[in-house]
Amino acid sequence: MPRRRDRDVAGWPRDLATIARDVGSLLTMEAVLMTVSVLVAAVFREWYVALAFALAGGVTAAIGLGARRAFADAPDPRMKHGMIIAASGWLLVAVFGALPFFLAAHFVPPAVAVGYVPAGVAYGQSSLVYFADPLHALFESMSGWTGSGLTMAVHEPSLPRSIQWWRSLIQWVGGVGVIVLTVSILARPGSGSYALYRSETREEKIHPSVVSTVRTVWKIFVGYTLASVLVLFAAILTSDYGSQLPLWEVAWQALNHAMTGLSTGGFSVTDNSIATYDSPFIESVLLPVMALGAIAFPVHYAVLADRDIRAVASDLQTRWLFLLFLVGVVALAVQNVVSIPAAEGAFTPATWLGVDALLGPLAADAARDSAFQWISALTCTGFQSAPIGRWAAGGKLLLSGAMVLGGAAGSTVGGIKIIRGYVIGRGIAWQFRRVFLPASAVVGTRLNGRRLNREEMEREFSEAAIVTLLWLFVLAASSVVLVNLVGPEFTYADALFEVASAQGNVGLSTGITGPTMHPVAEALFLLNMWVGRLEIIPILVFARSVLYGLEP
Repeated sequence: MPRRRDRDVAGWPRDLATIARDVGSLLTMEAVLMTVSVLVAAVFREWYVALAFALAGGVTAAIGLGARRAFADAPDPRMKHGMIIAASGWLLVAVFGALPFFLAAHFVPPAVAVGYVPAGVAYGQSSLVYFADPLHALFESMSGWTGSGLTMAVHEPSLPRSIQWWRSLIQWVGGVGVIVLTVSILARPGSGSYALYRSETREEKIHPSVVSTVRTVWKIFVGYTLASVLVLFAAILTSDYGSQLPLWEVAWQALNHAMTGLSTGGFSVTDNSIATYDSPFIESVLLPVMALGAIAFPVHYAVLADRDIRAVASDLQTRWLFLLFLVGVVALAVQNVVSIPAAEGAFTPATWLGVDALLGPLAADAARDSAFQWISALTCTGFQSAPIGRWAAGGKLLLSGAMVLGGAAGSTVGGIKIIRGYVIGRGIAWQFRRVFLPASAVVGTRLNGRRLNREEMEREFSEAAIVTLLWLFVLAASSVVLVNLVGPEFTYADALFEVASAQGNVGLSTGITGPTMHPVAEALFLLNMWVGRLEIIPILVFARSVLYGLEP
């Protein structure tokens, strides 16, 4: 039994009081976002959806504020609390974030829902109806908050505007981190803020103060978002597709795609994602937007505030990111050109020599799709411009590798992260080199500008290896389960791709994900997205605390 001094916060154990108060802060912030979305629904005269947001916000605020006030005197969180707050907080934020989807699906009458379907399309039903299933609603919320981008909405344009907004908003906030947002507004300076900051797998700070750091991160993020909206507005407006739309619709699509592109989330408000535009120019504009989201925020700060453009070249992760862009695009383009189906102009030595005139435009399309999809995968954005489900297994496996790795730590991306992959590679080479040295040799190495001795290198290597091995174990186990739950039209390459997309918080799909998928597979993806966002360790700490309590 806990000692009496451990039960001095509203009759609760001090550890649980700390966790409940800070999770309550997360829910309070979510309730504020729901309240803002009520106004968006009112602007579009979506009164039933406005009611759903109001009710969802009221319930979320009552629980969040109730926990904050009840445990206001709880002590600051330590690292063990931070990990549990992150794991339980992200889970509960997704659960409460599902309420607007679920309630809107039940509040909106069928006759009104049909009115959301765009005129002239082949389908006659709004995708809002799928969210009447609580599992689908939770899936959409978890996918949004974790920046995954996989969706239960078969046709996004048929959703109410305020639901489209909610999907983009939660990805935009979730990309930087809901805990980061909460710290920037509600937390006070101190060790408790740092524990929460690190709980979202963030290490680097721009300023000595964590609160100052996260506020600077948000200033950079908001500035980039506004710039992205303007650039995308111009690109969409000048496209063949956009020239047929009213200006407000162009602005709406630019806003939503800027929010989900920069946050590397990938939700779209158009059918078939970016493939709807069929525009090389729009795809080209989105490439730097996605790349910005995959670069660590301290690098952005050095360039913008210190005007140090050399920071881009001097940062190890940024250098490797651009190198991987180049190598991956070339490798994927070659793979896709080689695998052009025979019916479309088979790749043979004769076509390589230019005998088959059909290869020219087909190869150009394959190279274009390869460039966009590789960068979309490596940055964990998930915008889709090509029917990946029809690609050969080699192309799917290459993209799966990109989604597993991801971009830079300290950015908005998922995956294992470049720095972790680099440390593992350097660690293996370092261990191999030690074999050929005498036992008395003093072995050190440099890593990202730091000089590490033997003990420090072993610690860095072991930490990176443990997280990576756990990550890959969950990936492999999940893909084996999934391949036995999908239809015969999907291969193991498809299953591995889909799990890598979910766990890497990407959103690209071969066609497995959707409202007709097996419920067990859908629940599995919920776990994958949750695990991928927090990189496993906080979830293991959370699971241990549930089973055995917080004390060792």
